[in-house]
Amino acid sequence: MTAAPYPLRLRPILLEKTWGGDRLAAFGKPVPPRARIGESWEVADLGATAPSGAGGGAQRSVIENGALAGATLHEALRAWGRGLLGAAEPTGTGEFPLLIKLLDAREHVSVQVHPSPGYAAQHPGVAIKHEAWLVVEAEPGARIFAGLRHGVGADELRSAVAAGRVRDVLQSVPALPGSCHTLPSGIVHALGAGVVVVEVQTPSDTTFRLYDWVGEYERPCRALHVEEALEAMARIDAPPPRYVPPRPGRTTIAETARFTVEAARLAPGSVASLAPGGATCIVVQVVAGAVRVHAGEALALERGAAAVVPAALVARASLEAGPLGALVVLSSPCAG
Repeated sequence: MTAAPYPLRLRPILLEKTWGGDRLAAFGKPVPPRARIGESWEVADLGATAPSGAGGGAQRSVIENGALAGATLHEALRAWGRGLLGAAEPTGTGEFPLLIKLLDAREHVSVQVHPSPGYAAQHPGVAIKHEAWLVVEAEPGARIFAGLRHGVGADELRSAVAAGRVRDVLQSVPALPGSCHTLPSGIVHALGAGVVVVEVQTPSDTTFRLYDWVGEYERPCRALHVEEALEAMARIDAPPPRYVPPRPGRTTIAETARFTVEAARLAPGSVASLAPGGATCIVVQVVAGAVRVHAGEALALERGAAAVVPAALVARASLEAGPLGALVVLSSPCAG
């Protein structure tokens, strides 16, 4: 691979989930008839996944455009190195440092935990998984579950799981379109029914499932990992949600030790610089409207589409909104 870095449009990876629906079709995803598509992996570079997550195999995004069409994001990373990542570091296994998805929760997603930093430090091969959810669509009354109610400990949580009343011990907030919810690795959480989100996360598929709403939805029983979840969880509250302003502009909606997420609302036909002085790559995900990414060459992105703009290009790249304007999520790994 000798092509110079250019913006990479990636092919989505669709995964059926018992809780999924068909609303991702409105975001340009090829949802088959009667399929329950819960996840569209927009940017992925995982050499292995958990059997309880994506089935145990590798999941690597395939490039759709340009000289590297048909190659994977992982192959582009190996070819371009710092030209792609800039000051960001690959994962410990040499993979792209972000995993980005669109989620459609027709039903409640399982109550789950990703390893806390302390748990991960004591278990070789286990990685943390910070997440941020930007609510794109939500039905009236939809909720985000994040964290335990104050005073709830491991014994009470274990009893709530056994009694089927986990909802009673979870904190929850309304799932409002335009709200962004940061979920530090280790927090007990669940995406409520009736919500579509953009999910930005560190690239890990390690998930411990506490409760799966089997009684509520008459679902097939899936394996639970109650004791592992109790050991891996952190007793922390979720940070308060941040919100996308209704007016044109750019704002930070999530910050973790591993990544930053911004939302850019663009007026019709406007042009905005992507990241003057930017030191790392940026993933552009279109939530509403359409944009053209100008970074040496022009790349058109419609609603739902995602592209990786290499670090070598971000300082001189720009976004041009379509005739209806655009709302764009901009995710970047942290330097170092």
